[in-house]
Amino acid sequence: MKRAFGEHALSTTQVFRWHKAFLDGRESVEDEPRSGRPCTSKTDENVTKVRDLVRSDQRLTVRMISSVLNLNRQTVHEILTFELGKQKICAKLVPKILTSEQKEN
Repeated sequence: MKRAFGEHALSTTQVFRWHKAFLDGRESVEDEPRSGRPCTSKTDENVTKVRDLVRSDQRLTVRMISSVLNLNRQTVHEILTFELGKQKICAKLVPKILTSEQKEN
Protein backbone atom coordinates (compact mmCIF):
# COMPACT_ATOMS: atom_id res chain seq x y z
CA MET A 1 0.00 0.00 0.00
CA LYS A 2 2.80 2.42 0.91
CA ARG A 3 4.61 1.77 -2.38
CA ALA A 4 1.44 2.20 -4.44
CA PHE A 5 -0.05 5.28 -2.71
CA GLY A 6 2.95 6.79 -0.91
CA GLU A 7 2.02 9.40 1.69
CA HIS A 8 -1.68 9.18 0.73
CA ALA A 9 -2.00 5.61 2.06
CA LEU A 10 -3.86 4.95 5.31
CA SER A 11 -1.83 4.25 8.42
CA THR A 12 -1.71 0.72 9.77
CA THR A 13 -3.84 1.72 12.75
CA GLN A 14 -6.55 3.21 10.53
CA VAL A 15 -6.57 0.11 8.31
CA PHE A 16 -7.18 -2.06 11.40
CA ARG A 17 -10.01 0.27 12.52
CA TRP A 18 -11.72 0.07 9.14
CA HIS A 19 -11.23 -3.71 9.00
CA LYS A 20 -12.83 -4.13 12.44
CA ALA A 21 -15.73 -1.83 11.51
CA PHE A 22 -16.53 -3.83 8.39
CA LEU A 23 -16.25 -7.12 10.28
CA ASP A 24 -18.76 -5.74 12.80
CA GLY A 25 -21.30 -5.15 10.02
CA ARG A 26 -20.59 -1.69 8.62
CA GLU A 27 -21.50 -1.51 4.93
CA SER A 28 -20.90 2.11 3.97
CA VAL A 29 -17.70 4.12 3.66
CA GLU A 30 -19.56 7.42 4.13
CA ASP A 31 -19.20 9.37 7.38
CA GLU A 32 -21.79 8.66 10.03
CA PRO A 33 -23.88 11.55 11.37
CA ARG A 34 -22.14 13.36 14.21
CA SER A 35 -23.69 14.69 17.35
CA GLY A 36 -23.71 18.39 17.94
CA ARG A 37 -25.88 21.40 17.70
CA PRO A 38 -27.08 22.13 14.17
CA CYS A 39 -26.58 25.60 12.79
CA THR A 40 -29.90 27.36 13.33
CA SER A 41 -28.88 31.00 13.15
CA LYS A 42 -28.03 31.19 9.43
CA THR A 43 -31.58 30.64 8.21
CA ASP A 44 -33.35 32.23 5.24
CA GLU A 45 -35.37 34.35 7.66
CA ASN A 46 -32.22 35.78 9.29
CA VAL A 47 -30.62 36.40 5.89
CA THR A 48 -33.72 38.39 4.91
CA LYS A 49 -33.62 40.37 8.16
CA VAL A 50 -29.94 41.25 7.68
CA ARG A 51 -30.56 42.21 4.02
CA ASP A 52 -33.46 44.50 4.98
CA LEU A 53 -31.48 46.10 7.80
CA VAL A 54 -28.48 46.77 5.55
CA ARG A 55 -30.73 48.23 2.85
CA SER A 56 -32.25 50.62 5.38
CA ASP A 57 -28.84 51.89 6.56
CA GLN A 58 -25.60 50.84 4.89
CA ARG A 59 -23.47 52.47 7.57
CA LEU A 60 -24.37 49.86 10.19
CA THR A 61 -21.50 47.81 11.55
CA VAL A 62 -21.52 44.06 12.03
CA ARG A 63 -21.64 44.65 15.78
CA MET A 64 -24.67 46.91 15.49
CA ILE A 65 -26.53 44.46 13.24
CA SER A 66 -25.78 41.57 15.60
CA SER A 67 -27.08 43.49 18.61
CA VAL A 68 -30.27 44.60 16.81
CA LEU A 69 -31.08 41.10 15.53
CA ASN A 70 -29.71 39.28 18.59
CA LEU A 71 -27.38 37.13 16.46
CA ASN A 72 -23.76 36.13 16.84
CA ARG A 73 -21.28 38.56 15.22
CA GLN A 74 -19.62 35.74 13.27
CA THR A 75 -22.99 34.63 11.92
CA VAL A 76 -23.83 38.17 10.78
CA HIS A 77 -20.40 38.48 9.15
CA GLU A 78 -20.88 35.18 7.28
CA ILE A 79 -24.35 36.23 6.11
CA LEU A 80 -23.01 39.54 4.83
CA THR A 81 -20.00 38.09 3.03
CA PHE A 82 -21.14 34.69 1.78
CA GLU A 83 -24.92 35.01 1.45
CA LEU A 84 -25.25 38.66 0.41
CA GLY A 85 -21.86 39.12 -1.29
CA LYS A 86 -20.98 42.28 0.64
CA GLN A 87 -17.46 43.40 1.40
CA LYS A 88 -15.86 46.07 3.51
CA ILE A 89 -14.56 49.06 1.60
CA CYS A 90 -12.33 51.59 3.30
CA ALA A 91 -12.58 55.13 1.99
CA LYS A 92 -9.74 57.62 1.97
CA LEU A 93 -9.98 60.52 4.37
CA VAL A 94 -10.15 63.81 2.52
CA PRO A 95 -9.92 67.18 4.27
CA LYS A 96 -13.04 69.32 4.03
CA ILE A 97 -11.21 72.44 2.91
CA LEU A 98 -8.81 71.86 0.04
CA THR A 99 -5.97 74.19 -0.76
CA SER A 100 -5.62 75.53 -4.30
CA GLU A 101 -2.73 73.12 -4.92
CA GLN A 102 -4.84 70.17 -3.76
CA LYS A 103 -7.69 71.29 -6.04
CA GLU A 104 -5.34 71.32 -9.04
CA ASN A 105 -4.18 67.76 -8.27
